Amino acid sequence: MLATFVHVLKNDGFLGLYSGLSASILRQLTYSTTRFGVYEELKETFTTAKSSPSFPSLLAMASTSGFLGGVAGNPADVLNVRMQHDAALPVSQRRNYHNAIDGLIRMTREEGWRSLFRGVWPNSARAVLMTASQLASYDEFKRILVWKLGMEDSLTTHFSASFLAGFVATTVCSPVDVIKTRVMSAHTKEGLLTLLTRIWANEGVGWMFRGWVPSFVRLGPHTIATFLFLEQHKKIYRRLKGADE
Repeated sequence: MLATFVHVLKNDGFLGLYSGLSASILRQLTYSTTRFGVYEELKETFTTAKSSPSFPSLLAMASTSGFLGGVAGNPADVLNVRMQHDAALPVSQRRNYHNAIDGLIRMTREEGWRSLFRGVWPNSARAVLMTASQLASYDEFKRILVWKLGMEDSLTTHFSASFLAGFVATTVCSPVDVIKTRVMSAHTKEGLLTLLTRIWANEGVGWMFRGWVPSFVRLGPHTIATFLFLEQHKKIYRRLKGADE
């Protein structure tokens, strides 16, 4: 990870560390908005005054919302991967998208609209795993901390549950992240089974957790910040609606 950081900084400067920022923002606006919105809506629909959804039910809701989010966010995800991967390519092979909008236009014009959904199945599978392991596990960890361990529904509880959820999500999604990145950044078309066979033959079982540390460095703080802000926003919303706990 450190070697990659130094390489990008040396060859592309400080701004190179933020390659793909516009695509990343677009991805959050499509992918995250869809999965969080659908999940919260499903959870609210199946929650009553006497009972709340069980963990298997939460997993099913999270999987559904994750799949929809994965499809909605795939075009931006392809752009994000390509723009970030550009720095590792020779100058002659770089795509040099100026921003997310330029990337969408060029991909559609040069490769057809189907290129926007390149890798949509492994990406949607990853979105299902991510949402199930992140959102459902956060709710379950929070429930354990509050109901089983007697902790209050406080900032400390939210931090603890989100940290654990980030660890689980990183571990569960690591194999799919490797596949997704290689499919989306490829310059040639290759079947998923062929890709898996080649990776397994060349790298062994270790490929499944390649890049786990940088993934957790990114996803851990992201998960913590997401749920801390989400909990505070929900409290503010309840106050505004006169339904404060």
